[in-house]
Amino acid sequence: MASRAFIIGGTGQIGRAIAAELLDRGWEVVLGARGGRVRPDDLLARGATLAVVDRELPGALTTALAGGADAVIDTVAFDDHHAAQLLALDADVGAFVIVSSASVYRDVSGRSLDEAGTKGFPDLPVPISETQPTIAPGPQSYSTRKAALERTMLDRSTRPVTILRPCAIHGLHSCHPREWWFIKRMLDQRPVIPLAYGGRSRFHTTAAANIGALVATVLAHSEKESRILNIADPDVLTALDIGSLIAERMDYRGKILPLGPGGPTEGLGLSPWSIPGPLVLDTQAALALGYTPRTTYRDAVGPLCDWLRRQETIAWEAAFPELAAYPWPLFDYESEDAAGLGAA
Repeated sequence: MASRAFIIGGTGQIGRAIAAELLDRGWEVVLGARGGRVRPDDLLARGATLAVVDRELPGALTTALAGGADAVIDTVAFDDHHAAQLLALDADVGAFVIVSSASVYRDVSGRSLDEAGTKGFPDLPVPISETQPTIAPGPQSYSTRKAALERTMLDRSTRPVTILRPCAIHGLHSCHPREWWFIKRMLDQRPVIPLAYGGRSRFHTTAAANIGALVATVLAHSEKESRILNIADPDVLTALDIGSLIAERMDYRGKILPLGPGGPTEGLGLSPWSIPGPLVLDTQAALALGYTPRTTYRDAVGPLCDWLRRQETIAWEAAFPELAAYPWPLFDYESEDAAGLGAA
């Protein structure tokens, strides 16, 4: 009998990639989702089943998971409240895999990504291993809530728990495609695309397909134990590298202009990868388990560009709500023009 996996957030970007990988390996896959995303007909045609479930309704996950599962993979858990929902399933689950975030890491001064705007960007090692200290758990921010989720699951579950810490996630079906920052400018025929910090920012990317490959590796591993694993692409690119790859795929004839090495003036050139210091993950622990990356950023960005190009006629704020929620305007062409960046 095939092993059974229940994926919470199964119709999202990460959930689809995990499902595809597990189906390739002979798993029975159930996609748990609220039903608001595009129906994953490709996965359903391959044998996956869809369970419409709102995890915030009392007992909803327990009902959806009737009969148990060999693995529950949660791609959309954000805090210890969600951890409590998972712990209620503990007796009927063989193992848990939880997608967390590399933003939980802190430097020796206690600074994390969440506080970069007020306390300065964290001074983290290059690369960051899983032994790097993390921010204190709590309800204050995205990262403190993720830290609370991790701690609760690791401390209280009686089942093996694997915590995955990705960085800048990319792939098809994303609600947060950072590449849109470049692509929209190219579609809008902006002659110059400014890039802060000299274009040298390194914000390590993580392909959803690589998350899927690591999940499958963890679940197939003979040693059933709890783990924390970084997951990121094998290539570490700068923001300028990323822009150049996108420009090549989009046949962009304008100019990507790295601005001075200091911080951005008036927010100019502040892309979703623009950070003043490097954020690079060490993935040796994952590789030691036998994990093999499915793709590199260089190989994955082409199909992603093609998919995003097809979105040009839609209201991007509705399609990509996480991008729309950024604390600065992503497409402030008026300021760029005023700075003399409206002409090649």
